Amino acid sequence: MAVGWMRAEEPLAYVLEFNDEVNAKMWMITKRALTEAQEKRADLVVIHLNTYGGAVDAADSIRTALLRLPIPTVAFIDPNAASAGSLISLACDSVYMSPGASLGASTVVTPDGSPAPDKYQSYMKSIMRSTAESHGKRWNEETGTWEWRRDPAIAEHWVTPDSVLTFTPEEAIAHGYAEGIATSVDEVIAAHLEQPYRVEYFHSTATDHILGFLANAGVRAVLIMLILGGIYMEMQSPGLSFAGAVAFVAAVLYFLPMAVNGTMAPWVIVLFLIGLVLLALEMFVIPGFGICGVCGIIAILASIVGAMFYGPAMEGGYAVDIVDAVTITSVGVILAVGLTWFLTSKYGPKCIRRVSELQTELRVSEGYSSVDTSLKKYVGSDAETVTDLRPSGKIEIGGKLFDAVSIMGFIDARRAVKVVKFENAQLYVSET
Repeated sequence: MAVGWMRAEEPLAYVLEFNDEVNAKMWMITKRALTEAQEKRADLVVIHLNTYGGAVDAADSIRTALLRLPIPTVAFIDPNAASAGSLISLACDSVYMSPGASLGASTVVTPDGSPAPDKYQSYMKSIMRSTAESHGKRWNEETGTWEWRRDPAIAEHWVTPDSVLTFTPEEAIAHGYAEGIATSVDEVIAAHLEQPYRVEYFHSTATDHILGFLANAGVRAVLIMLILGGIYMEMQSPGLSFAGAVAFVAAVLYFLPMAVNGTMAPWVIVLFLIGLVLLALEMFVIPGFGICGVCGIIAILASIVGAMFYGPAMEGGYAVDIVDAVTITSVGVILAVGLTWFLTSKYGPKCIRRVSELQTELRVSEGYSSVDTSLKKYVGSDAETVTDLRPSGKIEIGGKLFDAVSIMGFIDARRAVKVVKFENAQLYVSET
C-alpha cells in the first residue's frame, strides 16, 4: 500500500509593530506578543521598530525577554532605534535597517534632557556590553582569529555622553551591527524563511492600553495618593464609606497591571492586607494611634514600593530601580497629604469638611467642658422661690432667676430657701 505525501505547514513569521515610546505599556504588549508567538509556534519573530527610546527599565525587561526567547528574532529598524530602542534591536538575533535609518545614541538622560549621573551611564554601558557579548564570537577567515559578532566596545561607546555613536545602515553593516538593508517587512522575512511562508501581526487590545496606562509612573503616584488619602479619611469616619471605597478601587487599579503581568510577588498582597488588618484593629479594637497604626502604615507603604519591583524568580519581569519606586511612592504620599489637608480645610467641600469637623475632639485643656460648673458658686446662698417647686421650678438669687429642684417635697412660691448643693448642672434647694 502506497503512503500518501503530506505537505508540511508553511513557516510562520510573527510581526510586532513597535512604534511607540519604550515604557511599561510597550513592555506589557511585547511580553504578550512574544507569548503568543510561542503559542502559535512561530518560526521567526520580527520587531518592526521605530522609536526614539524611553525608559531604561522597560527596555531592559524587553531585552531580557528577547534574549530568552527560543524563537529566532530580527529587528527591522524603520527608521529609528535610538537610546532604549538600540538596546532592544541589539537583543535581537539579526538586525535590518531601512534606507536612511539610524541606530545608536543610547546615553541615559534625565527628564530635562541632560546626561544622567555616571552611575546610570555605567549601568547602561554594562547592559549594552553584555547584550553584545550574548551574540558570541565568529571566525574571521582574513585575520585567522575569533572576533565578537557584535563588538562590545562599540555598544558601550553608544552610551558615552561626550562621544556618542549613531550608525547609518552602511555603518551598522560595516561594524557588524546589522545584517543588511531592507525596504519592507516582507523583504526581511524573505531573508530568513523559505517561500511560501505565513505572516501574522500582533494586535494590541484595549486591555493592553488600559493596563499600560495604569502602569505609568504619574498614574501610579495618583493612585497611591487615593489609596493613602482614602485610608486616612476612612480612619477619621470609621465604617463603610465613600473614602473607603475610593481607597479600595485605587488599590485594585494600582496592583492590577503587575498582577496581570505576573511580575508581582505574592508577599506584596499579603503585606498590604496585613497593613489593612492592623489599621482596622487600630480603628475598632485599640482606640488611639499606637503601634498597630504605625505598623499598618509601614506595611502598606512597603507593599506599594515592593509591587514595583521585579521578582528575581520570574522570567523577563518589569524591573524598576529602587530610586524610581521610592520617588513615585514619595510623590504619592505628598499628594495624599495635600489632598487630605484640602478636603478637611475651610477650602474643601462642605460635605467632606462636615464629617471631619464632627471628629474634632473638644479638650478640657483647651477650655471645653461637658458640664457648666459656673453655678457651683451659689451653693450656700439664700434664695426665694419665684414659682412653685414641684419639685422643680424657678428661684431668685440676687435678682437673677435660676432653675432649681427641691430636695424634699414641694415648696410654694415666695418662700425662703437655701441652695444646698450643685449636681449634674442643677441647683438643689431646701426650705429654710
